[in-house]
Amino acid sequence: MDMARLAAEHGLERVGGRPSLPQYVKQLLNRSDFTYTLAKYRMQSENERNRLGMAWVLLRPSFSALIYGTVFGVIMQGATARPPDFAPFVVIGVFILEFFNTSMNGGAKSIISNASLVQSLPFPRIVLPIAKVFQNLLDFIPTLLFMALIVILFGARPDWDWFLFIPLVFLFWVFNQGVAFIFARATVHFRDLSQVTPFISRMIFYTSGVFFDLKVMVDKINPSLQPFADWQPINNVLSIARGILMKDGVVPYDYFWHLAIWAFGIFIIGFVFFWQAEERFGRDE
Repeated sequence: MDMARLAAEHGLERVGGRPSLPQYVKQLLNRSDFTYTLAKYRMQSENERNRLGMAWVLLRPSFSALIYGTVFGVIMQGATARPPDFAPFVVIGVFILEFFNTSMNGGAKSIISNASLVQSLPFPRIVLPIAKVFQNLLDFIPTLLFMALIVILFGARPDWDWFLFIPLVFLFWVFNQGVAFIFARATVHFRDLSQVTPFISRMIFYTSGVFFDLKVMVDKINPSLQPFADWQPINNVLSIARGILMKDGVVPYDYFWHLAIWAFGIFIIGFVFFWQAEERFGRDE
């Protein structure tokens, strides 16, 4: 007896089978409440474990900015090409890159750290990296407000350009989500990647212009590499954010479409890449 045909005649589907891409998107949309609730309560539970609770959402990037600003802006002042208004420059760089790093690292662990949930309940596995990045977005919003307050203390004044943060944060969120999709699947197949991910984060941290103007640095080293600076997605985000927030900042509007190409390209690639392995999650050990 052909069991597959018998199951089809009775409207039964294979447990854990991968649905078509349109069906997968539909299942994901039907689980939107679950995704939001998962992100919200994990954010609360992770921060409530600490005595200062939600305050660590702001304290973590603040301490990082203070430490890196002291090292690169004071101790190594003569050894680095320190840009003007270095304090808000570093604060913007560190605070914004925190969103990327937590999304990439959290996405990488989103499946392997929830193995029991993946193996016990039927739901689109892509919910897990989406919930993780959305959780990071919820953490990022108060960080943005605190970052704006800091740059105001250093002389910046709000203007209409600040509304450009709405499309900037949206594109950055889409980009980070695509990166999380890719690392979520890759880490399931290559568990050792979870040990390498922090080093990847650190490399990106030091090559994205957090402490220096990447375009100026590339121009000094090799002007022919300027396309690298112009198309480096993290540098696109940091340059736009600094142009919006910093006193006398100039917004590089062309970087918006550079970032849009990166964001939607990585998101689509990452979504399809993850969906192709949907039925393998929970089975690979």
